[in-house]
Amino acid sequence: MTISVKNRTSIDPEQGGESTPLIAIASVIVSMALIAVGNGLMFAYIPVRLGAEGFDPTWAGLIITGLSAGGLAGCILTGPLVQRVGHARVFMVLSALIALANAAVGAGPHPLVWIAARALYGFAICGLFIVAQSWLNDAVANAIRGRVMAFFYVAYVAGLGVGYATLALVDIKTADAPLIGIVFTALSILPVGLTRLAQPPAPQAASVALVRAWRISPVGVAGMLAVGGLSMAIAGFAPIHATAKGYSQADVALLLSAMPVGTLILQIPLGWISDRTDRRYVLMAASMLAMAAGFLALAFDGGALAALVVIYIIWDGASESIYSLSSAHAADRAGKDDMVALSSSLLFAWSLAGFIVPGIITALSAIYGTQAFIYVAIVIAAAFCLFVLWRVVTTQAVPAAETGTFAPMTAQAPLPVELAFAPEEHARHRDS
Repeated sequence: MTISVKNRTSIDPEQGGESTPLIAIASVIVSMALIAVGNGLMFAYIPVRLGAEGFDPTWAGLIITGLSAGGLAGCILTGPLVQRVGHARVFMVLSALIALANAAVGAGPHPLVWIAARALYGFAICGLFIVAQSWLNDAVANAIRGRVMAFFYVAYVAGLGVGYATLALVDIKTADAPLIGIVFTALSILPVGLTRLAQPPAPQAASVALVRAWRISPVGVAGMLAVGGLSMAIAGFAPIHATAKGYSQADVALLLSAMPVGTLILQIPLGWISDRTDRRYVLMAASMLAMAAGFLALAFDGGALAALVVIYIIWDGASESIYSLSSAHAADRAGKDDMVALSSSLLFAWSLAGFIVPGIITALSAIYGTQAFIYVAIVIAAAFCLFVLWRVVTTQAVPAAETGTFAPMTAQAPLPVELAFAPEEHARHRDS
């Protein structure tokens, strides 16, 4: 079985391109799924281990903020790195950095070291996503790109869920979790190191132009700012808060491993509806659902785990849906010549909010307790909902015939590579 792909000299199979075996395409997806297992485990392990050692929850918040700062740097610097040495080498170097970050965590609970280690991880994982999606976007023909990228996102989210669940099986007082993370990261290098998938041409830099992006799609930019904060608030601070509330290691593992289910089950129906109506209505519905789930999270805070699991599944799924819906809405309003600048600006907005909001939550948590992240998430969702409502009242919708097709995404991963940089072949293809 083969999938048609593009190489350096040909864009579509009918123009003379070659065929690459499915296994070559799968190598990148499998690598990222393996990395996700280790990443999910480490994401859950750090706040639980800090809590077990008696550290103040503020340290866990600072670690999340450090991770976000590293991610912001990764979004900016990955393009130049790929230009210098190519996709495959950057992929392996970034994987090695994740292994080093995990090793630093495994050396023992030293919060300052862990902040630096997680910043390094944030840099590396953001870069890995940009490289992986760049590779897949270049290789896969237009006719199946949406399905391949959807499978890519599902594989990564599933890997995160497995990693979260693995927390229940490790001895939290030992370095077992970081060692498992290192093992899965090392395994992830093998498929890419042995792949026959041709590397894309060197990327072109794409400038960040937030003012231009705002003129094209205010709702798209606002959505990325909102979901950058929501994603880091919910996924980053839920394990910190659950640990502070006294839930067991197994309880935290169950809560986190269940949350990705919301991403998988809510995006498809919401996306299907958004393809048939004004996407802004669906964005409002998703943000209101996120608000409602936030209020329920407050009402049941510290209560029965089963109820919290259901609430957090809905909360995480609604928030993640804002990500993919905002991306699709922005694309609907952009011309082909706007896509690269718009995309890079959306990525920057997402990364910027993902850095600022954890810092705010950490500061508030030191004063009001770890439940501060719930209030912040509710405020973000409410503000975005009101902004979208204002845009619905004051501007016309894009005609249904002129909209694109929704594709599922996850806010745990940066937007597709066009949001960071565009290969030369892709640029020529869009202009043709």
